[in-house]
Amino acid sequence: MRYSIHHKTTYTYSDRILLQPHLVRLHPRADGEQRVEDFVLKVMPDPVGRSPLIDLDGNTFTKIWFTEPTSQLEITVTMTVETLLVNPFHYLLEPWAMHLPWDYPKDLHHSLRAYLEPIQAQFDPAAIALAQDLFMDNDGNTLNFLNALNQKLYREWEYILRETGAPWLPGVTARRKQGSCRDWAVLFMEVCRSLGIPARFVSGYQAGDRVQDRRDLHGWVEVYLPGAGWRGYDPTQGLVVSEGHISLCASAHPRGTMPIEGQVTPLQLPRQEPIQTTMASIIHLNWLP
Repeated sequence: MRYSIHHKTTYTYSDRILLQPHLVRLHPRADGEQRVEDFVLKVMPDPVGRSPLIDLDGNTFTKIWFTEPTSQLEITVTMTVETLLVNPFHYLLEPWAMHLPWDYPKDLHHSLRAYLEPIQAQFDPAAIALAQDLFMDNDGNTLNFLNALNQKLYREWEYILRETGAPWLPGVTARRKQGSCRDWAVLFMEVCRSLGIPARFVSGYQAGDRVQDRRDLHGWVEVYLPGAGWRGYDPTQGLVVSEGHISLCASAHPRGTMPIEGQVTPLQLPRQEPIQTTMASIIHLNWLP
């Protein structure tokens, strides 16, 4: 599928400020699952410098920096992307990865360590309990376990829209049995990692219905399946990720996928009142022939 995406984000500040260097993680990934035909990043005010970079997960992002004070920051990206993953089940697992727990080769386990750690210092008991229940229900079969987890969240839990804020901790989402896409993704990661399945957070866009008016950034999960590589699961949609998802970036922790990250400094210090920030985001997504 081919998509045209226009995404505009505007920050308005209650007073004139100085913008510290910002990171913009809105460039689509370019790999075997999708192809970037074109990408344009526009920033107002005009930065004095910009530098394209690649992070540890292979994501492309841009660092921008400024010198002039402003009361508004506007970041607009326009892109054309073709998604290529028509059949998400076309792979061959390693025999030792077909059932849990896995007996990892030492070098592979070392390489995946960042994607196996708990979100906090220890795995949340609620996530462990959910993992063990699904493990027993599916006799340890890897793919059946992942599908059951994906469907359980989609069918039994309540989706709520939270426009701002960091993802809830896994235990909060598990006990409430509700959350936004990013909350469910973090819980999915924690459940998988507690059983030794590497998982990472992905941000991007989900095509959804052609006629829907509202568009938001979306979050889902990729798990590393030996013999198949990184494979996406979207519990919000109850789907295995294929050509209807457009990936921007992935990271072992959600904070590594923040679409725009940076600080501002007041022009005058000290201040009696903190700077207030208002953010508005508009996304248009269209299918192309």
